[in-house]
Amino acid sequence: MRFFCVILCCLATLFSAAAAVAPDLVVNDLNGVPRHPLTSTDKAASVLIFYWQDCPISNGYAPELNRIAANHTNFAFYIVQVDAGLSATAARQHARQYDLHIPVLLDPQHRLVKLAKATVTPEAVVFSKNGQVLYRGRIDDLYPAFGKKRAAAQRHDLADALDAIAAGQPVKPMETEAIGCFIQ
Repeated sequence: MRFFCVILCCLATLFSAAAAVAPDLVVNDLNGVPRHPLTSTDKAASVLIFYWQDCPISNGYAPELNRIAANHTNFAFYIVQVDAGLSATAARQHARQYDLHIPVLLDPQHRLVKLAKATVTPEAVVFSKNGQVLYRGRIDDLYPAFGKKRAAAQRHDLADALDAIAAGQPVKPMETEAIGCFIQ
């Protein structure tokens, strides 16, 4: 009997740990559509791009983010606006201004920021279907350091990570340093 109790406790721990890793957070996008950014069932993984509308580095990446999302349709992409004071109306206007094609989510309480451990914008975090972080970091190496910009990116870290995930290969490196505006 004691053996079965131990097994049941172990199973309960495993299931509760799995639930804690991939919570079913529901966040409305700017059009009021409920989104489950961490539990996409029909996509390979979820890609959260942490974004601040006043960050020039984030805004400069808008066309590249659209391109990456268009080339990786087997992933669920979300722009996560991190400014706690940003209204849905202002976020919609910003999305139109920068021609963002990716669904935009507001995260005023920083629930997604905390869960992903995001620290700067733009920063990408890719979650597997079970909530495991598969990649965290920069989009590419266009900015090797704060205030320094290359003429063109030499490494395309996010796209490379997504290609590896799609091919069933390990992501290398799993983490890179994102350069941008600090999340307050």
